[in-house]
Amino acid sequence: MGDRPRWSRIVLKLSGEAFAGDIGYGIDGGTLRMLANEIVEVRQSHQVDVAVVVGGGNIWRGQIGAGEGMDRAQADQMGMLATVINALGLQDVLEQLGQPTRVQSAVHMAQIAEPYIRRRAIRHLEKGRVVILAGGLGSPFFTTDTPAALRAAEIEAQAVLKGTHSGVDGVYTADPKVDPTATKLDQVSYMDVLNRGLNVMDPTSITFCMDNSLPIVVFDVTQTGNLRRVLDGDHAIGTLVK
Repeated sequence: MGDRPRWSRIVLKLSGEAFAGDIGYGIDGGTLRMLANEIVEVRQSHQVDVAVVVGGGNIWRGQIGAGEGMDRAQADQMGMLATVINALGLQDVLEQLGQPTRVQSAVHMAQIAEPYIRRRAIRHLEKGRVVILAGGLGSPFFTTDTPAALRAAEIEAQAVLKGTHSGVDGVYTADPKVDPTATKLDQVSYMDVLNRGLNVMDPTSITFCMDNSLPIVVFDVTQTGNLRRVLDGDHAIGTLVK
């Protein structure tokens, strides 16, 4: 048994782009294995219950399709299917590393994934399995930030950890890639995020987390050891929203 973690049950939100690594699209095998190793480490060292909500932007983004004239609901449904591809990829690597998993999808596809059932998800977590949640909410017009927040409340997680990529290591006062005066915030309130339009999660998710007192940590998941350091309570890693 490792040190006592900051939270004993978390939802880890991984965008689809995090799966792509430096290639920018599709699934990069090395990046996928690194992400899986991070999850396995905190499971083994801290016995943390981990549910993972995956995006699909490395394969398809509904907003792009809608911007090109495609029906938005149809485009979003394509994005939901993309999240299932990422979930199955993550499942395979986790199980290669000896970590039992279950994929649950809000879009029913019985041959390859369980349907999302709250009580079943909780039971899997109690048995030490990593639950990978795919298919978003099963409804169009929502980003995958929303199911990350909603599922966290449903499965009684204590925090939402939003893993970023491309060198973004937290929440800044402005876009650090554009504004050299932008400074990283160690902690920020939900209302400040909403009022200042800070790029954390979509406003629906922020409001939901605020209403349900769910803290959010935004951190760079592509840096080895960061997930463990967040759970260790290292305040230098990422930004805490509460």
